[in-house]
Amino acid sequence: MSLIDNFKELGLIAQTSVEQELIAHLESGSRTVYCGFDPTADSLHIGNLVPLLALRRFQLAGHRPILLVGGATGM
Repeated sequence: MSLIDNFKELGLIAQTSVEQELIAHLESGSRTVYCGFDPTADSLHIGNLVPLLALRRFQLAGHRPILLVGGATGM
């Protein structure tokens, strides 16, 4: 089962525009994926859990996850 199929099974993806190409891209080698978080809150919250778990699944599939905290909203 591909990573995309797994996300679809979990209900995290409803549709994609180029699904087979995306699956082939992810399976052709290690990719870097990132997710950004807004640092203006006092802490992470339950809404941050889904993207964190998705990044972990990417990591377990051999990809490189990056957590980005900050940016223009944090200034």
